[in-house]
Amino acid sequence: MAQAPRLFKVEQTGRPTAGWADGVVLLALGAAVYGGLYLALDAPASVRGPTISLHPASLPWYAGLSVGRMAAAYLLSMIFSIAYGYGAARTRRAERVLLPLLDVLQSVPVLSFLPVVLLSLSAVLPTQWAAELASVILIFTSQAWNLTFAWYQSLGAIPKELQEAGQVFRLNGWLRFRLLQLPFAAVNLIWNSMMSWAGGWFFLMAAETFAVGRRDFRLPGLGAYLQAAASRGDLHALTLGLVTLVAVIAGLDQLVWRPLLAWSDRFKLEMVESDNPPTSWFYEALCASRLSTLVVDRLLGPTLERVDAWALARFPARARWRSDGQARGWASIVGGSVAMAAGGYGAFRAAGMMMHVPLAEWGAIAVGVGATLVRVASALALALAWTIPAGVLIGTKPRLAAWLQPVVQVAASIPATALFPVLLLAVAGLPGGLNLAAVLLMLLGTQWYLLFNIIAGASLIPQDLRNTAVLLQLGPWQRWRTLILPALLPYVVTGAVTASGGAWNASIVAEHLEFGGRILHTTGVGALIAQAGADGNYPLLLAATLSLVVTVVLINRLLWRRLYRVAEERYRME
Repeated sequence: MAQAPRLFKVEQTGRPTAGWADGVVLLALGAAVYGGLYLALDAPASVRGPTISLHPASLPWYAGLSVGRMAAAYLLSMIFSIAYGYGAARTRRAERVLLPLLDVLQSVPVLSFLPVVLLSLSAVLPTQWAAELASVILIFTSQAWNLTFAWYQSLGAIPKELQEAGQVFRLNGWLRFRLLQLPFAAVNLIWNSMMSWAGGWFFLMAAETFAVGRRDFRLPGLGAYLQAAASRGDLHALTLGLVTLVAVIAGLDQLVWRPLLAWSDRFKLEMVESDNPPTSWFYEALCASRLSTLVVDRLLGPTLERVDAWALARFPARARWRSDGQARGWASIVGGSVAMAAGGYGAFRAAGMMMHVPLAEWGAIAVGVGATLVRVASALALALAWTIPAGVLIGTKPRLAAWLQPVVQVAASIPATALFPVLLLAVAGLPGGLNLAAVLLMLLGTQWYLLFNIIAGASLIPQDLRNTAVLLQLGPWQRWRTLILPALLPYVVTGAVTASGGAWNASIVAEHLEFGGRILHTTGVGALIAQAGADGNYPLLLAATLSLVVTVVLINRLLWRRLYRVAEERYRME
């Protein structure tokens, strides 16, 4: 049987890696954790949060507060993602440090650090400000990593022809960003933005209701309302809270995300126009509005022209936008030396703190890491099994996507932590009920990272390549093997990296919880971290968290990083 033709260029190339960067990053992380724990010793002994009203009239105000925190975290996430991803893609030297750091950051169990962040901030800021800032930081950490990976992956996937065209037209950094890189990544960024908001809703309840011993850092908001309704057993209030959450999500979908998807369709890289491009009634209304046209023509257009002219005069064009980055200035040398000295001192003190961890607890940490790894792998396998076919179906059928996208977004945005008590009741009578519930909670919290990335990748497969597959009379399996799976690989890897990081994060709440007045826990590093945080056992908290991070970094280095290189260097549409 003749081999099916490949529709993607395949290159056999390699790129050196720098394992020393992982060690530097881990030392810096240990120093940062120790610094936070040192500040946490001066935190107030008692903190009392505001009373959460379950009256329906409070819901609009609470919803507005939660959306405001989400928007602030999203703006911070987008600025961070563009700057960080661009820095990693700009020079090889920066890439060798920033990518391992990003691997660590996205896999750090944020919920285990939230007590440290809250206590350290409350030691230097007023309690209300500390709680607000900590909630935004927590939501930021649930939004930023998949955006950063998506932006970095898009920069690496820009076809060489477009990069060479930018050099021919002598685009400087700003024009290259605005006219080439941002448009090319628009669809991917929009889908991952929706996923970021869904992830933010997942952590909203924890962000607004966190308590450390006698310190109650509760914040008024929709997450706190849902938690209060669930803890008081008020099904009426819980239903009203979930309805409000669904209404907010549906409103954002119709007024923000659907218009952005319809607008971004113009940036797809294809020779043939799609048969069924995405549509939005609100986007069409904006296009037909005289007021919006006036704003674009009289305000936005001239402003961009002035910015372009200023950028051209201030920053001349360069022959290449990516370099090996061998040159070093005195500022970077001095700054790096100071940072390494501070990190070394902090790492030394952190190591001294971990010396107080008994050998038996180190053994429990090793067993817990292995148990959690099995649960994470199980949740990821279950997620891959259904998100790949479902994502391809939604991404390649715009009419179907118009109906299913709001449903998927609503389902992804409902905090799984709010449904966990119901889920636990459903499986409590089964063998290994708590273990099964933990895997299901990880699945509920992480499968959407994969689904949204796969939908984005499937929607970006050019229509002319689909038509070519039809003309070549490729069978279903041949079409998947030669077109769909190679096109999806970068997006599957991006989604899997963020999904696995989210699963490790979810282990904190999946393996240790309070239910019906009892504390339920199972064997796992997440349970150890949660228990250590509740008991104030900082040496065990530090040791368990760093052990988890080391494990995830090794997995990223041995598996995900290699798959990233394969996706970037061997399967590129050009």
